[in-house]
Order: sequence, then structure tokens, then C-alpha cells
Amino acid sequence: MFTGRYYHNLEAKGRLAIPQSFRTELGSGGVITWGLDGCLFLFPKSYWQKLSEKLASLSLTNPGARNLTRILVQSAVELNLDSQGRTLIPEHLRTQVNIKKQVVIAGTLTRIEIWDQEAYHKHLDLITQTINQADQGLAEIDL
Repeated sequence: MFTGRYYHNLEAKGRLAIPQSFRTELGSGGVITWGLDGCLFLFPKSYWQKLSEKLASLSLTNPGARNLTRILVQSAVELNLDSQGRTLIPEHLRTQVNIKKQVVIAGTLTRIEIWDQEAYHKHLDLITQTINQADQGLAEIDL
């Protein structure tokens, strides 16, 4: 499971250091892709395989399913960690979510989210403002 958040700087060449605690969970590799809400998703290879099978089973006649598959699959790149735990975030992915220099790497249980720091904090502020309004919906989850 991926939990916590870490602040790192993107190197000039587009490399990003993945936190050590996350690297141990990514031992068998991973996939970085365009995420939702303005971030990138980093999935462990085992979870990506399960997700790919689910996406492949979706109806081709469902426009939402086709679009989600396009977003996730067509942007996906293999995670390649160097000896210092860094990976290259391709320019097309950095551009899609407007990642600049300061980055937040956040665990969300089954995946890692990679955010531009400013966008992350704006999104977090929005969540904080709306969470109280969501009390009824949260009660239905029955945690």
C-alpha cells in the first residue's frame, strides 16, 4: 500500500526521485500514465496488469470506457528506476499535467499520484472545502 506524501524537485532533464518507501513496493516495476484530476498515476506492474484486463473487458460501444482506456493506455510508459531511485517523466506527461519543478508524490493505497506542487495544494484546498458537504455520501460508504 502506498501512503503519505513527499516533496521533491524535478531535475532539469525531467528525472524525478521516487521515495524509498515507495520503491520497495515497486520492486517488480511499474507504469506511469496520465491520471485524473490533473496528476499522473504510477501503478505497480501487478496492479497495472489487473487494471489493463478490466479495461480490455469494457464494452467498445461505451464512449466513456473508450475514452478512459485511451487516457490511461495511450499515455502509459514503463517505470525505469536508475541506481538512485530516479525515473524520467517523459515530456508529454509533464506537459499534460503541467508539472514544473516542485512536485508532490502522494500515496493513494493502490497507486502513486505525481502532482505539480501548486496544483496539488489547490486541489487539496478544494477537497477540504467540499468534504463537509459530502458527509451524506461518506456515510453511505460505511467505513
